[in-house]
Amino acid sequence: MKAVLFDMDGVIFDSERAVLAVWREIGAQLGLAGIDDVFIRCVGVTIRRTREIFLEAYPGLDFEDFDRRVRARFLSLYDKGRLPVKPGARETLAQLRGRGIPLALASSTRTEAVRRELEEAGLLGCFDTVVGGDMVTHSKPDPEIFLTAAAKLGAEPADCFVVEDSFNGVCAGHAGGFRTLMVPDMLPPDREMEEKTERILKDLFEAGRYILDHT
Repeated sequence: MKAVLFDMDGVIFDSERAVLAVWREIGAQLGLAGIDDVFIRCVGVTIRRTREIFLEAYPGLDFEDFDRRVRARFLSLYDKGRLPVKPGARETLAQLRGRGIPLALASSTRTEAVRRELEEAGLLGCFDTVVGGDMVTHSKPDPEIFLTAAAKLGAEPADCFVVEDSFNGVCAGHAGGFRTLMVPDMLPPDREMEEKTERILKDLFEAGRYILDHT
């Protein structure tokens, strides 16, 4: 094993529940029904794909206005390092860095937002490279973002662990030929997730031990 690639939202940060709460708030203001189901379909995908899913559910609505409202409200609540870090994230990243293992952050979120949130949490320096969703053409479950991150680290997919929480992310890791680990967040794993992962782990403490034991 030569490198580890982490997703961010739902893996490093306990952010998906926070974003869902904001979606619910803005959705209620706009009278949008079924916002939870739409959000779940958007977990782990790029902003381009999110726009497509949103407009499939709410034809004719102004997605850009919705997105601006969501981002403004989210920043008002969680900027300046207030976004909660997942238990075990700091410890696991420190242990892997201590072993000299190259680390990448591969998130469907915009690169600017990814780097800002990591920097505010004091975690940006843990990663050798950061790949955001605006740096690739295809959204998860396509493996492009993980293949891009692995290439930046000079590693082959079969020599990399991918750590994911979402179904789209697990499918992307599996499709790219990575050793895919799942740390479930909002949705419990189903049979497909069991088939497409090397191991399903309860938290990042357990994931870190597994990775170190297989290095």
